[in-house]
Amino acid sequence: MTREEILALVEERDIKFVRFWFTDILGQLKSFAVTREQLPDAMAHGMGFDGSSITGFNAIEESDMVAMPDPDTFQVLPYRPEVQGVARMFCDIQLPTGEPYEGDPRQILRRAVERAKAMGYDHYYLGPELEFFYFKDAEGTEPLDRGGYFDLTTLDAASDLRRETVLALEAMGIHVEFSHHEVAPSQHEIDMRYDDALTMADNVMTYRTVVKEVAHRHGIYATFMPKPLAGENGSGMHTHQSLFRGDRNAFFDPSDEYLLSADAKAFIAGQLRHARELSCVFAQWVNSYKRLVPGYEAPVYIAWSRRNRSALIRVPAHPGGKEKATRCELRAPDPACNPYLTFAALLHAGLDGIERGYELPAPMETNLYELGPEERSREGIDALPENLGEAIEIGAASELLLRAFGEHTHARFVESKRAEWDDYRTQLTPWEMERYLPVL
Repeated sequence: MTREEILALVEERDIKFVRFWFTDILGQLKSFAVTREQLPDAMAHGMGFDGSSITGFNAIEESDMVAMPDPDTFQVLPYRPEVQGVARMFCDIQLPTGEPYEGDPRQILRRAVERAKAMGYDHYYLGPELEFFYFKDAEGTEPLDRGGYFDLTTLDAASDLRRETVLALEAMGIHVEFSHHEVAPSQHEIDMRYDDALTMADNVMTYRTVVKEVAHRHGIYATFMPKPLAGENGSGMHTHQSLFRGDRNAFFDPSDEYLLSADAKAFIAGQLRHARELSCVFAQWVNSYKRLVPGYEAPVYIAWSRRNRSALIRVPAHPGGKEKATRCELRAPDPACNPYLTFAALLHAGLDGIERGYELPAPMETNLYELGPEERSREGIDALPENLGEAIEIGAASELLLRAFGEHTHARFVESKRAEWDDYRTQLTPWEMERYLPVL
C-alpha cells in the first residue's frame, strides 16, 4: 500500500491509533502508538525513541533511534474495537542519520536475503509450524482439555479459540492452511502458508500476538514456552524451507533418487554442519533444552532423513510432479525464538553449504533414539548441545553467527544469553531440595 492509500484507509475505517511494532534481539515484541493525526508525519520521518531501553540495542551514550514504519505491513487489528480502531505496521530501525541500524533483527534478516539474491536465489520460502499451549491462567499450567493428536471431540475445548484465531489471522492477510489439536494436553497448532523470509518473520510475530490476544479475550492464557509441562511433549516450530529462482524450485531435481538438487543437498549439509552453532538461536532459552531431549518428538541428533522424524532435518514426501513442494524441514526450533535471527542464521548456514560445496551424508532412516552412543558414534552422528550454557559458548565462537548477525548483535546476544544462563545455574530448584536435603 502507498502512503496515500494507508491514510485514506485510516479515515475510511475510523482508525484512531496505529501501533508501530519491532522486536529486540531476543524476539520480544516492542510497540508504541501514534494517533491518526500524527500518522502522516510519522510515516514521512519515522518516530524517535530511546534505544538504550531495548534489550540488545545501543548503550545510553548513543541511544537515539528512529522507528520507520514499513507501509507494506499495514493491517487493521481485528481483535480491537471497530470504532476508533487500531492498526499496526512493522518498523525498520534506523539511526538519526537515516542509515539502517545494524542491530535491527529485521535488517539482519534482510541482509541474509540479499546474500541469497546475490547468489541467484529470488526467494527463500519458509513455512514454520508453531505449537502452543492453552492454560486456565498465567499462574499455573492447568490445561483446558486432555485431548491428543488430531482429536476432534469434547476433549478439545479450544476449538472455538482456534477458529477465532484463524479468522483473525486471515483478516490480517495471513493465509492459514489448517489447524488442529497437538499431542500433549491443551496443546495446539495453526499452520500458516509458506511465504518469503521477511514476510514470514513478521507473520510469526503477528501469529504469536494474535494467539495470545484472542485467548486473553476469553480469559485464557496462551503460551509459546517450549516445555511448560513435565513428562509431555514440548512446543516446537518445525520450519520448512526452500530456495526458488523465479518460480522454479531450486531444491527440485526429478532425476535424483531423493528428488533433491545439488543445491538442496548442499543447503541441508550446511545446516547439519552448523547445527550446534545455530542451536543457541533457534533454541535460545534455558527452557528450550528441557524440550530437546530424546523421547518427546524433539530431535537432538544431527542427521537427515526422508520419513524418520527422529532426525534433525527431514525431507517430506510429496505427490509426484509437485516440484514446488520439495523442501527440507528443520525440526529443532521452538516457537519462542526470535524468527528474524533464526531465519537469517538458517539461511546463512544453508548458503555456506552451497558456496563451499558441503557433501550431504546418507539419510538415516532408523529411529535414532534407539541407537546407543557407540552406534551413533560409529555413524558419525553428533547431538545438539544439552543446555543453554553449552549452546551459547558454541555460538560465541561461531564465525557463521558472527557473519550473520554482525559484531554488534553477536556480542550483545551472547552477553544476554550468558547472563540468563548464569542466573539459572545459581538457582536452587525444588527437585534439588527434595532429593538432597533429607540425605546429605
